[in-house]
Amino acid sequence: MTIERARVPLSRWQQAAVAVGSAVGALVNPRRADLIAALGETTGKPAFEMVLERMKKSPEGRAILLERPRVVSEQVGHAWDLPDNTFGAAYAKFMGSRNFSPDDRPPVRFMDTDELAYVATRAREVHDLWHTLFGLPTNLIGESALKVIEFEQMYLPMCMLSVVGGTVRFNEKQRSMFFKHYFPWAVRAGRQCTDLMCVYYERHFDEDLEQVRRKWGIITAPQHPK
Repeated sequence: MTIERARVPLSRWQQAAVAVGSAVGALVNPRRADLIAALGETTGKPAFEMVLERMKKSPEGRAILLERPRVVSEQVGHAWDLPDNTFGAAYAKFMGSRNFSPDDRPPVRFMDTDELAYVATRAREVHDLWHTLFGLPTNLIGESALKVIEFEQMYLPMCMLSVVGGTVRFNEKQRSMFFKHYFPWAVRAGRQCTDLMCVYYERHFDEDLEQVRRKWGIITAPQHPK
């Protein structure tokens, strides 16, 4: 399904209703990716508008908006054939080791314009690329830490709501580890790195992973401190 065909126009009242319903549903069942996605879209318009303006001021950002690359199997499948030291190969290993597919993300439905819908789609689809760059696992701590980075990069309200929801589900040991090690690291990492929404990742797949991390100011995650 194309981005344009997936969009559903909503009035402000309808957006509020979807936001409230999605928030309640996501709290009841945090595994509902569609509800979390809907919450992000209905509460994130101002944040996505700011990201769009930043992309328009960046050479790579403008290229992304012009060409509208998608992180889907058809366009990133070549990453699986790249040398082991490359960024693309690291992404392929991350996805393959977890049996993830680039095509699993739900479509964006509640943005006002095609341009904003693409920005929201891009933010959703680069999530696993950020996991790869920051060396974050996909467990509850890793996902919560990445949401902190996403908030620092995009100021999406849903990101902080997800962190709150995640920490509620932590046990005492996880909570201590997260706030002692991962939360302060994630705040610093999200602020120090380049504007990650203005990076045309697909053009850098064949580059060395450590080199692109240095180029973009990436601080990798703490290594499971004891």
